[in-house]
Amino acid sequence: MKESAGRILIVVQNLPVPLDRRVWLEATTLRDNGYQVSVICPTSREYPKVHEVIDNIQIHRYRIPFEARGVLGYAAEFIYAWLQTARLSLRVLRREGFDVLQACNPPDTYFLLGLLYKLVGKEFIFDHHDLSPEMFSAKFRGRRGLLYHALLLLEKLTLKTARVVLVTNESYRDIALERGHKKAEDVFVVRTGPDLSRLHPVAPAPELRRDRPFLVCYLGEMCQQDGVDYLLRSAHYLHRTLHRHDVTFVLIGGGPAVEDLKRMSAEMGMTGYLHFTGRISDEELARYLSTADVCVDPDPWSEWANNSTMNKILEYMVFARPIVAFDLKEIHYSARRAALYARPNDVRHFAQKINVLLDNPQMRADMGAYGRQRVINELAWVHTHPPLLAAYARVFNRPQPLPHLAEARTALALSLRKFELGGLNCNQVIR
Repeated sequence: MKESAGRILIVVQNLPVPLDRRVWLEATTLRDNGYQVSVICPTSREYPKVHEVIDNIQIHRYRIPFEARGVLGYAAEFIYAWLQTARLSLRVLRREGFDVLQACNPPDTYFLLGLLYKLVGKEFIFDHHDLSPEMFSAKFRGRRGLLYHALLLLEKLTLKTARVVLVTNESYRDIALERGHKKAEDVFVVRTGPDLSRLHPVAPAPELRRDRPFLVCYLGEMCQQDGVDYLLRSAHYLHRTLHRHDVTFVLIGGGPAVEDLKRMSAEMGMTGYLHFTGRISDEELARYLSTADVCVDPDPWSEWANNSTMNKILEYMVFARPIVAFDLKEIHYSARRAALYARPNDVRHFAQKINVLLDNPQMRADMGAYGRQRVINELAWVHTHPPLLAAYARVFNRPQPLPHLAEARTALALSLRKFELGGLNCNQVIR
């Protein structure tokens, strides 16, 4: 095996890889730039193998034998996952080796693993995906007791332990500087831009509208804090009060709240208008988003949601879809004129914004075109990944790569892989 630019182990608990799009983008980009990459993550129904190699990236997985419910359930899951990750990290150390441990949260507990490996000369990078204290507060109805403050402490310890910190936006950068007291030169904003080689518009599929004129799509995980119940109430208001019987709502994705949401839909009498697809392939996702008339993000206001970049927004914009969302800071930064913004947490106002777009085809077209150009010109991964390479250059004490050279290397690697595959994309990612 030829010498690599460095050996990296990425650990993530929230989603399996390659289902976790940010981690997979990071892993493949690092690989394309000469690094040897290994990943530790949980299994899932879509990815049940405990070990496999995908695109020359070693993926080690562990099974979680129970579904977390409540505070005690999540605590048990975190402890179990930490122990499994520690076990597998020893396997990676023995078989593949690594120089840098990159830990992705939640949870903010892998700094302990980072501390242990720092004793034997390894570096530790923190990839800050979520604000765990704020997420806890959003998930558990604004609670800010002992557990909230314990999560704040874990976050501070993680930030302190990290050699450098990767963050998803400027709001998270401010938190790393203020709560974590990190030096500005040790914090790198790596936005999770869409991979335009993987997602692109296709011909609309009118049958997905289920014999109705309009299709409204939601894409994403469905957890308690994601506000999909707000979307259901908005759909009910649109149907019953605004008398829109010409709209099909499709909810794409999985998550622990799905069954509760299905029951809520049935109780509202909306089963014929609301459809849950589960996780679907990229090809099927492209068909839905290319057909949708409006896409939605019902994340209600919370400190977590207000400060977090929602990947679904950027994916909607790839497909030139107009968006309705609650007026949150980072959503506004991402979408700008590609979205109409409802008053936070006001389901009636949210429904009214959907209604406005359904009645205005030119507005939909103009907003969609603006959003797609914003992604192509500013927010796609080809524009947002250079700080990732700069962060690793800092850790390895190398000159930081010039952004245009990093982009050229990535574009060339993509072209070569497509040429080798005869122009076919064989890396289907099941969402």
